[in-house]
Amino acid sequence: MSSSPQPPATAEEQVDRANASGLTPVVFIHGLWLLPSSWDRWAAVFADAGYAPVAPGWPDDPDTVEEANAHPEVFAGKTVGQVADHYAAIIGKLDRKPAVVGHSFGGLLAQIVAGRGLSAATVAIDAAPFRGVLPLPVSALRAAAPVLGNPLNHHRAVPLTYDQFRFAFTNAVDEDEARALYEEFAVPASGAPLFQAATANLNPWTEAKADYRNPGRGPMLVMSGEKNNTAPPAITGAIFRKQQKNPGHTEAVTMPDRGHSLVIDHGWREVCDVSLAFVRRWAP
Repeated sequence: MSSSPQPPATAEEQVDRANASGLTPVVFIHGLWLLPSSWDRWAAVFADAGYAPVAPGWPDDPDTVEEANAHPEVFAGKTVGQVADHYAAIIGKLDRKPAVVGHSFGGLLAQIVAGRGLSAATVAIDAAPFRGVLPLPVSALRAAAPVLGNPLNHHRAVPLTYDQFRFAFTNAVDEDEARALYEEFAVPASGAPLFQAATANLNPWTEAKADYRNPGRGPMLVMSGEKNNTAPPAITGAIFRKQQKNPGHTEAVTMPDRGHSLVIDHGWREVCDVSLAFVRRWAP
């Protein structure tokens, strides 16, 4: 008789394990429409490289894609500020300052916690924009339309259809892989962060802001996929120019022919290796 799969480790268990290891932690932050399991392969690579991976979910994240799709309501109402505070609290329990790697809205959250001086080195991949980032490419608006098209979605959890996921995430892979990724990874997401990002430049009190001038921000790599529809290079380039105002080290890398699924699709290892090389330089 086969045993049932073990549930993923809780955030507390991952922190305890990282602290007991004595190794430099690396905190992975996922974005909308994904779960922490999207980082499983990355965590294994970083562990093999001598780091202590910590990949906690957003508040109330279910353990599996199946649970998430069965109970979408658990995602509703999560805001950028709430989730940033959640990750800051987790980082505060680590004995050593971690490197932080984030994708999409996780990339924005990584920049927020870095701006609070909580990161030894940060990798922001296809990050969502923060206040002061002005470009609004048509593809980004179309990718966000399933949420922004209905004001009531601000307080809801919103799933993506396959066609919506295909445009927003997997436009740079073939049809078979796109369908496989949708089945394996796609979950509903809180609508609130997209409304916060969309109105950030109109709201002086927005939670969607990063302190890119803080001298304690630490080194940062801003990475983008060349063919990304959700966070096109115009957005990532504007993020990089803002982050360059920091006195710390800031780099930018564009991954050719890659879309928003670059952290989970067939080319994930190349993106992971670029991220690992940066972390190794600044948070050994």
